[in-house]
Amino acid sequence: MPELPDIELYRVRLEERIRGETLESIRIPSPFVLRSFATAPSELEKRRVVGVERLGKRIVIALEGEFFVVIHLMISGRLQWQSGPAVAATGRSKDLLVIFQFSSGRLTLLESTSRKRASIHMVEGRSGLLEHRRNGIDVAASATEEFSFRLREKNRTLKRALTDPHSFDGIGNAFSDEILFHAKLSPMRLTGTLTDAEVETLHSASRETLRGWTERLQDQVKGFPKSADVTAFRPDYAVHGRFGKPCLVCGSPIQHIVYSENETNYCAKCQNEGRLLADRSLSRLLKSDWPKTLEEMDGN
Repeated sequence: MPELPDIELYRVRLEERIRGETLESIRIPSPFVLRSFATAPSELEKRRVVGVERLGKRIVIALEGEFFVVIHLMISGRLQWQSGPAVAATGRSKDLLVIFQFSSGRLTLLESTSRKRASIHMVEGRSGLLEHRRNGIDVAASATEEFSFRLREKNRTLKRALTDPHSFDGIGNAFSDEILFHAKLSPMRLTGTLTDAEVETLHSASRETLRGWTERLQDQVKGFPKSADVTAFRPDYAVHGRFGKPCLVCGSPIQHIVYSENETNYCAKCQNEGRLLADRSLSRLLKSDWPKTLEEMDGN
């Protein structure tokens, strides 16, 4: 799922192209994608774009008269931009969810999976945006005290705490792995066990990771991002998606825990004193044969 740096990349590039332009028309080939509408799509047409905002992992197109289009890409949704008036949309027809025609070009929402999860909402009035807000704080702009309060509000794993949109804004599976690696903390460490110094370290790692990747993507992707530019797997990540590859710091193989559709990636040596975290499925299957440390794993 696109996270804060990816959403910011979309937001900035989209604002460069549509701010001040007119939303000429909205076409919805897949009606299911429209999850709620306080106003009919036709009411938003012929209105000028006054800005493009980010609301957690959602992109918000703000139109004059306090009308808003809220776009949630979920896991596989991607945006495509084509400059010029009345250009033809590209992509397989079954992937096309929504087509927004602006006076400067066409914005298309696509999702190239059979399981469609992306959504749009038509909202009237800024107060209507409140139901789409998850109240997570912007880590990059937060003070350590506020970060600490949100982190310690519940005693849960650091991985779960960082990815909770009600606590922190825009952090998902990939960047939580990167943040915890840079903080040298185990993803399964409970928030209630952290010292004040460790909370400060985690706060700094969170801000530096999100700011650094936001700036890096803005610098790397000069045009409107292609689908391949918005991904959870990048070769220059430190741990996420690098299972089995050597840690960039200590050289030990990166480990992972697989659960449902997600996985947690970590360095056992840098983050957990060389101890392996139990994989829910494999450790239950292997039981006493499941290695507890890197040394045991190397000896098998």
